[in-house]
Amino acid sequence: MDVAGSRRNTSRAKAGQSVLKLLLYALLLLVAAFTLFPVLYAFLASFKENQEIMAGSASLLPRAFTLDNYQEAWEVANFKTYTWNSIYMTFVIVTGTILTSSMGAYFFARSSFPGKRLLFAVFVSTMFISMGSITMFPLLAIAKALHINTTLWGVIIIKIFGINILNMYLIRNFIVSIPMEIDEAAKLDGCSFGQIFFRIIFPLLKPVIATVGLIVFRDAWNDYLLPMVFTIANRSQAPLVVGVVALKGAGQAASSWNLMLAGTMISIIPMLVVYTFLNRYFVAGVTTGAVKG
Repeated sequence: MDVAGSRRNTSRAKAGQSVLKLLLYALLLLVAAFTLFPVLYAFLASFKENQEIMAGSASLLPRAFTLDNYQEAWEVANFKTYTWNSIYMTFVIVTGTILTSSMGAYFFARSSFPGKRLLFAVFVSTMFISMGSITMFPLLAIAKALHINTTLWGVIIIKIFGINILNMYLIRNFIVSIPMEIDEAAKLDGCSFGQIFFRIIFPLLKPVIATVGLIVFRDAWNDYLLPMVFTIANRSQAPLVVGVVALKGAGQAASSWNLMLAGTMISIIPMLVVYTFLNRYFVAGVTTGAVKG
């Protein structure tokens, strides 16, 4: 009887776990549906004619697929130039930020000077302070003094040399986990503080650099406010996201939701492609950088 009762209890426990898993999966599917539906609708609607969209059609699939929306949006909003602007702006920001963040992280992880812990704590505390658009005016004033307030290079310089504390924090924690014996061996071979970083430490940072690169890529590619302010007087310098928003007021596109949706998808696709192929590196790098140290 005891054996039979134990088996019944085990069966009930397994059945309860199965029900719990089903409920969890159902909840995750519901969340995924709410998250992905707007993107799916925008993607499919970008192939619809404007009359069908304006009529408020309840059909998810277009009555007739058309690629004219993308061609017209490319011509009306000058997306060829905007896309190139986004590519070179994002590339320079990602490259420069990785270099400055890793150098700053190495300095805090390996150097020794009075007040280092206090200074690093002050930098880390800035992660919890959101200034919003308050800093826009002083940044613009500095850029104007340097004569870079009407070009994307103003945005690039601010992004690269700003306090990228999250990136620095992740890389610093990774560097702390690297044994000091490596540095000591390099010193015996005659390497200076800087040579140790570039020849020894930096090549070991590949996992966390992949994570930082993805974070910076996302922020730079999707940034709107700062590039919009810096290129408002020079639209030929505007990046893709600014061009998509500008499409709303660009002549015939003002009432053409098909063009708006096509332009939106052009700006979204690169992000989806990057995250599809590099998502596993992003998750692994965030976990490593956040736990180590």
